[in-house]
Amino acid sequence: MSLKDKLDLQRLPRHIAIIMDGNGRWAKERGQDRLYGHHEGVESVRNIVETCAELGIGYLTLYAFSTENWDRPVYEVNGIMELLVNTIRKEVGTLSKNNIRLNVIGDMSMLPPQAQQEMEEAIALTSHNTGLNLIMALSYSARWEIVNAAQKIALDVKKGTLDPASVTPDVWEKYLCTAGLPDPELMIRTSGECRISNFLLYQLAYAELYFTETRWPDFRNEHLYQAILNYQTRERRFGKTSEQIQQNEEIIS
Repeated sequence: MSLKDKLDLQRLPRHIAIIMDGNGRWAKERGQDRLYGHHEGVESVRNIVETCAELGIGYLTLYAFSTENWDRPVYEVNGIMELLVNTIRKEVGTLSKNNIRLNVIGDMSMLPPQAQQEMEEAIALTSHNTGLNLIMALSYSARWEIVNAAQKIALDVKKGTLDPASVTPDVWEKYLCTAGLPDPELMIRTSGECRISNFLLYQLAYAELYFTETRWPDFRNEHLYQAILNYQTRERRFGKTSEQIQQNEEIIS
């Protein structure tokens, strides 16, 4: 039986988030420039997006470029931005063909004008699609997102359109980049690092975390199936006891 056949299709995570780590190290291990790893990582993105669409996953968030990544060498940043523009331009037709809707979270104003334009056009062209929601985290950091949300809330309070006493978790979430999206249930990080690196700090509160030694350019559907199978072995209690969870499942069934 293949890994895919072992999946319980009734218990798939609705939202998967992935920190795509290891492109540079993968390239260095092969005596290549770091940008070579980023180029090869695009094939992994294509494979995982297609796999999630086939499985019927509702949401896939990919951590593509963090706010901190702007501090990398200029040649690498420029190369990544050029790769981003070219990839979006080439793939937008495939996204539409596969009924995939593209969105972006992060500080888009920091992207080069051409990258902003390509992303905006791709978002508009795929806005009517109803399949997989593909969310690219670009120029994103969770601390920036939280501060940005707090500033927006403060402005609305100052304008008198928001009562501070009414700021509940539900209200707070409306000010985040991910407003309207369900929280990730499974977070995957490749390349062996066991941290979440300023990624969706608020939204990952109850996500199951999965870390793999596999470098991102080597990550394919079989690795994704393994992560989902691991997820399906876990009991998601949200602060409750196992007995309470079992009782709820018996009532539902």
